[in-house]
Amino acid sequence: MTMHTIELPRVDLSVKPEVTGFYDPQTATISYVVKDPESDHCAIIDPVLDYDAAAGRTHTDSADRLVEHVRGQGLKVDWIIETHAHADHLSAAPYIKERLGGKIAIGRPITTVQKVFGKVFNDPRALAGKAEEFDHLFTDGEEYRIGSMRAFALHTPGHTPACMTHVIGDAAFVGDTIFMPDVGTARADFPGGDARTLYRSIRRILSLPEETRIFVCHDYPPKGRAPAWETTVGEQRRKNIHVRDGISEEDFVKMRTARDATLSLPKLIIPSIQVNIHAGRFPEPEDNGVRYLKVPINVL
Repeated sequence: MTMHTIELPRVDLSVKPEVTGFYDPQTATISYVVKDPESDHCAIIDPVLDYDAAAGRTHTDSADRLVEHVRGQGLKVDWIIETHAHADHLSAAPYIKERLGGKIAIGRPITTVQKVFGKVFNDPRALAGKAEEFDHLFTDGEEYRIGSMRAFALHTPGHTPACMTHVIGDAAFVGDTIFMPDVGTARADFPGGDARTLYRSIRRILSLPEETRIFVCHDYPPKGRAPAWETTVGEQRRKNIHVRDGISEEDFVKMRTARDATLSLPKLIIPSIQVNIHAGRFPEPEDNGVRYLKVPINVL
């Protein structure tokens, strides 16, 4: 797995977006509404579609919380951003777009992820690797706007090939790349993942100014701590149990590889990947009007 080495764009710490996090206890996911303080424009990051795996049923309670917040604040959605193709929850991006507008976007390397999992699920659309269901594919270092705010996307692979960190003013949305300091870092054993690449991506994130706020996509708090999702670059460099300053790449790779070998697959990886590599869209209905997801046997 390769990553670009472009110079980091300058972070404007004077721009402080208004960030509202929405925690989903079923998947430990945090979705965000990121508002421009100078206008009514916003972005939504990593929205969750609720899914009952036993019954094969979806519902929209989590997504409706986002919709109600945006409408209640009178906001205009510019972007619906996926930090990567999630393996632990289904995306509500199409549901959000239908109700609020906005462009559904993800990193351009999603085409690589599509091809990898296209083989797993024998999915011709994914095997084509065109990612046509997304409205926009971010490239490394690409600048974009949320209202008057300048934002940029950084390619930070390792957990998956398509992971992107989005830096918006003084805030960085890191997806699954890094967690709260007392939890550590994401696994790197999914198809296309790589522990060494993950370490280098994290060091790239931690080269941002120490005051930069970091917002994580998941929290799995130790016993006795409530879920949390905001930290800083400086705090991560001092306290992260896996990648704080002083921990070498070799030590990290050894730790991450050994730890990943003990982990079971996420409970929702099979339905979520099939949906999320297609921008949250389910397969087309079959001739009986029903949509189906596949379960590959003895493959993952």
